[in-house]
Amino acid sequence: MYAKNFTTEIELRKSKIQSVICRSGADAFLVSDNANLFYTSGRVFSGYTYIPAEGEMIYFVRRPVGLSRENVVYIRKPEQIPDELSRLGIALPRVLLLENDSLTYNESMRLRNIFSEAKIENGTPLIRGVRTIKTPYEIELIRESAAHHSSMYRKASSVYTQGMSDVEYSIELERLVRLHGSLGLVRIFGKSMEIYMGSVLAGENADEPSPYDFALGGAGLDPSLPISSNGSIMKPGNTIMVDIGGNFTGYMSDMSRVFSLGEIPEKAREAHNVSLEIQSEIEKMAKPGVAASEIYDLAFDIAKKAGFEANFMGHRQKAGFIGHGVGIELNEAPVFAPRSKDILAEGMVFALEPKFVIPQVGAVGIENTFVVTASGIEKLTQCEEGILPLD
Repeated sequence: MYAKNFTTEIELRKSKIQSVICRSGADAFLVSDNANLFYTSGRVFSGYTYIPAEGEMIYFVRRPVGLSRENVVYIRKPEQIPDELSRLGIALPRVLLLENDSLTYNESMRLRNIFSEAKIENGTPLIRGVRTIKTPYEIELIRESAAHHSSMYRKASSVYTQGMSDVEYSIELERLVRLHGSLGLVRIFGKSMEIYMGSVLAGENADEPSPYDFALGGAGLDPSLPISSNGSIMKPGNTIMVDIGGNFTGYMSDMSRVFSLGEIPEKAREAHNVSLEIQSEIEKMAKPGVAASEIYDLAFDIAKKAGFEANFMGHRQKAGFIGHGVGIELNEAPVFAPRSKDILAEGMVFALEPKFVIPQVGAVGIENTFVVTASGIEKLTQCEEGILPLD
């Protein structure tokens, strides 16, 4: 199921999950979401990971064939799971956790019928909470992603040619990030959250509202995916915000940088400098025990005092946060929002993205990925943060 030298890491993750299972009063957790299968096994497969409150995890696999390990049990359908548990001498659960936040209605009802004697409770918040605190192994994978990601961004201006549309530039950036080793997938929690490999917002398109809960929107090319580039030609006087996701290891890093064409208004440069000031002040403040809501408040206060409240985190439509956790998925905890209950803890990894939209000009601001250490935060994405000319 996973490499031999990965066994210790899986044991650590199992221990963390079993701890929250026990605290919840449940007997077991059955997961089938790809992100959680990857977290509990080290790979994505079609099937389920059964995690008892005590004992070994069991991997019930439908596809692919050929996975071999002591705790792998092949099944054709989930109705076989209770019999297989009994065959292994494992008592059926009286209280079972399911991923109610990601299962379809039919999947949920099917599993409820299979475990008809068990009380079913929602385990999604529990496992997402466990995944919020990264292990040292996970942090190294994110650090590796961030290094590749940063290297790609250092070459972002080299693939621009005069007269490009935002889509043409996005395609070249997507090719560049793949050449740097990207897996090509931005994994996001939530069935209504969609994006391709990232976002390129040029000029006025940065002010176009989107239905998705991202920091900024963009009209997109089609109503079926209304986000990011809309096919417009990038013009002098515009800023171009590049927000291409970084997934090089199965773990995400997130970063944005801003480029310009020709002369841009001083207001845009001033707003960008405010974004850098917000980042700097948060770097001084953030450490274990600090509330995510306090960090949001600090950012908002700086933006307001600088006179950019109307442009902060959007103009026509505003995002209600300035940062979010990253890991296997792009949108994990903590969330930096006014009413967030999240408290920073060592091992959290997050993207901080204070941004502004200047009408008729475009988006400015910064986004970097940080890890929370024992004494503060460490920036993982490292490259030039000023507005860089493309021409």
